[in-house]
Amino acid sequence: MFLLAGLGNPGSKYSGHRHNVGFMALDAIHARFGFPVWRKKFECEAATGEIGGQATLLLKPTTFMNESGRAIGSAMRFYKEDVSALTVIHDELDLAPGKIKLKRGGGVAGHNGLKSIAQHIGPEFRRMRIGIGHPGQKTLVTGHVLGDFSKSDRDWVERTVDAIAEAASVLLDGDDGAFTTKVALILSPPKISKDEDQK
Repeated sequence: MFLLAGLGNPGSKYSGHRHNVGFMALDAIHARFGFPVWRKKFECEAATGEIGGQATLLLKPTTFMNESGRAIGSAMRFYKEDVSALTVIHDELDLAPGKIKLKRGGGVAGHNGLKSIAQHIGPEFRRMRIGIGHPGQKTLVTGHVLGDFSKSDRDWVERTVDAIAEAASVLLDGDDGAFTTKVALILSPPKISKDEDQK
């Protein structure tokens, strides 16, 4: 079984926060592949279904960001899955808005959700980082991360999480390069030929 965990804070108060873009991506995947309703399990909202014929568990921890690892670790132990089965989707300050990168292992760069997961299952899990941009000054970081996406951001956020959902079967294939390429192609504006342009 594949485990896809989106990071965020539970409740409507936080739903529009930049820190919750992992939840937003998981909601888009959930909707696109017709997963059953979210159920409370493992201190998460959880749903089990299939993506491209592969059994997949979606997890949104309800523990708040700082205890994400406790919830995700509980689900992994229940299903007897190791770290290779898990991909964590989260916000990334050091990437431009809408930029997506994947990597396995590495540091946590001050991200409390990643720190908690590393403490509970080790650091070698796969991460999908969704860029939210940096506010430019360290003193502004907390307000930026824990603030709502602006109205002007909402278009790219929606298009980005929809593209992630559309390419999710490639994500499960394990080819990071193919996944990011597919997302980029989905997000690229269609090229207009000269003939079309002259009509």
